[in-house]
Amino acid sequence: MTRPLTGPFETVLDLFDAVLDVAPDAEAFVQPVADQVRRITFAEWARAGDAVAGWLVEEHGVQPGDVVAIQLPSGVDYAIAYQGILRAGAVASGINPRLGSAEVAHILGRTAPRVVIDAPVDVDPAAGDPQRRRVAASSIDPVAIVWTGGTTGYPKGAWFDHACLRAMADGAAPLSEVGDRRLSPLPFAHVGYMTRVWDELMHMITTVVVPSPWTAADALRLLGTERVTVCQGVPTQYRLMFDHPDFPTTDVSALRIAGIGAARVPPELVVEMQEKLGCDIVQRYASTEACLATGTRVGDAVDTICSTVGRPNGGVELRLVDDETGADVATGEVGTVCLRSRAVMRGYWREPERTAEAIDADGWLHTGDLGRIGEDGNLRLAGRNSEMYIRGGYNVYPIEVENALGGFPGIAASAVVGAAVDDRLGEIGVLFAVATPEAALELSTIRSFVKAELADYKAPDALVVVDELPVTSIGKIDKKVLQPRADEEARTWQRV
Repeated sequence: MTRPLTGPFETVLDLFDAVLDVAPDAEAFVQPVADQVRRITFAEWARAGDAVAGWLVEEHGVQPGDVVAIQLPSGVDYAIAYQGILRAGAVASGINPRLGSAEVAHILGRTAPRVVIDAPVDVDPAAGDPQRRRVAASSIDPVAIVWTGGTTGYPKGAWFDHACLRAMADGAAPLSEVGDRRLSPLPFAHVGYMTRVWDELMHMITTVVVPSPWTAADALRLLGTERVTVCQGVPTQYRLMFDHPDFPTTDVSALRIAGIGAARVPPELVVEMQEKLGCDIVQRYASTEACLATGTRVGDAVDTICSTVGRPNGGVELRLVDDETGADVATGEVGTVCLRSRAVMRGYWREPERTAEAIDADGWLHTGDLGRIGEDGNLRLAGRNSEMYIRGGYNVYPIEVENALGGFPGIAASAVVGAAVDDRLGEIGVLFAVATPEAALELSTIRSFVKAELADYKAPDALVVVDELPVTSIGKIDKKVLQPRADEEARTWQRV
């Protein structure tokens, strides 16, 4: 089969039936377990999923529309549970294993799941029928609830229906082609898995699961032995792989493309990726609520890949607005990123007020991300609305400063947080920096470096050197954790 399955499918279940007709024995998942590798075909996945659906319906009384939570590590058992929930007509709510007890309690309280699957379901896969239909489903039935990272409070549950997943798959290129073997470094509870099942089925993709916690050694071993064609990761992961002693002996010849995102990408890293991986590189941007947004294109220049997040993918519409007036901002001006497509979440689970705050009457999702669109049509992110601070009457977007510091030789990672000081200046920028080995960081040197690239008021006012930066359950820098220390620095800060 060389073409994607693009028939008039109403639901994931309809699409899965088509896969079983043309590629039942193709590998769906590959997962290292201890010193062995677990493999499962599409037919085996469907059969096991039906067996789990029977367990949910017959032993737990699960009805269509009920929520069933999955609290499992990423891998085959998670995928089987997810498929079983869909086949029972229920709604899958993924819970990231890295979430804290209070966050988990919040999710369970919000969804009141009929069942929490927190261990592999003990059923006989052979008892399942891969093409059995236990429920009649439609394109607008809820499929999955994906929980936000919680950087501004407790997680919110973005829910998606079958049609959302179909629309996401329509914008999956160039990271999806029929028969791809795709490395999966993210938690399965993340939007990067929960909303990709249509894409995986449509292109009959083999998902190669990197063991958790992620290590460069594991990723490299799978890249070579499993003949991975699509590599995915954040800049830090690629840096760790290139620096690992196993990289020179890793066979990456099967790679056709590598995706990168979630952080600034230094130009030298993009060049190194092209040279060492021998494939095309693309930058992607999305959010939990949107699941599909923008990306660079194959053949884009290195500068475009590292300084922008590209143009809209699939059927996505993009506009930038002034939050105070609601009007579109001019080209080159900063505004709130708004997205509209059928891939956007249907809302926050059982939170109509918060849904109305996020999605306006015309269907535009206000992401809370700030950005500007250049004359080339590419989107350049400028941070979050909640992260912007005002220093001496001027707006400062931390991501601009962090991007500039990506070229500072003594800084391995950075985060800038605004903190209030007085009525005259308003707020200052506190820089949290991880130093490279043997580097001695000095605020004056850093300020001079930033001033050479940006306006002087954007230079950080205080410096805190840390061993590492805290991250959320989905791997983003958690500035909420840094805020108290930034406030403490502001209280004792004196103007230089």
